[in-house]
Amino acid sequence: MIISGVQKLTLLDYPGHTACTVFFSGCNFRCPFCHNAILVERPNETIRIPEEEFFSFLNKRKGLLDGVAITGGEPTLNKDLPEFMSKIKELGYAVKLDSNGTNPEMLKRIIDEKLVDYIAMDIKNSKEKYPITSGVDERFMPKVEESVELLMQGRVDFEFRTTIVKEFHTIEDMVKISEWIKGDEKYFLQAFKDSGDLINPDLQGIEYSEYEKYLQAVKPLLPNSALRGVS
Repeated sequence: MIISGVQKLTLLDYPGHTACTVFFSGCNFRCPFCHNAILVERPNETIRIPEEEFFSFLNKRKGLLDGVAITGGEPTLNKDLPEFMSKIKELGYAVKLDSNGTNPEMLKRIIDEKLVDYIAMDIKNSKEKYPITSGVDERFMPKVEESVELLMQGRVDFEFRTTIVKEFHTIEDMVKISEWIKGDEKYFLQAFKDSGDLINPDLQGIEYSEYEKYLQAVKPLLPNSALRGVS
């Protein structure tokens, strides 16, 4: 496992938990609005944190933290992810995973083995606009759809989320997304923010006043939808 960063405390990344966030390099998407471009495009430039150092940190934080959020890049590309999660669980921490949904086999395994407590899966856009939004061709779509179906079985707590970017998302797209994933699951529309490390630095978010229109477009079929990071 190549650990490329650790945020030692977060009250936002894992809802309801005082957690840390661990970052992994590498991704099979090239979303133009990715805010961790170095992890995706320049993994060799990232730091390397030994697993032993990370688990030593977790041991020292027992009683202070109660969760670990695993993100990237795309963490499910790591074959050793189940073993890594198992070690975290053995220390008594709850585990959250962020994923783009392109590896349903890995998601099924960690759910079956009860290694994950919460999964946040990105819904990049409507199905027909996935290639332009994810930066790759349509070959991953069957896997993404399989992951959506897996999570909607309700075997683990989860959420879907979409980062709204002016150049990629329209109201019509939001309606199509809601038709695809309709139900009572949690769905968050996230504000796009320029981290200073974007794959495409020329993108921009919509005006904050416009987010409510996007939310209202999905509410009829996704009543548990909400805005996140909009202020």
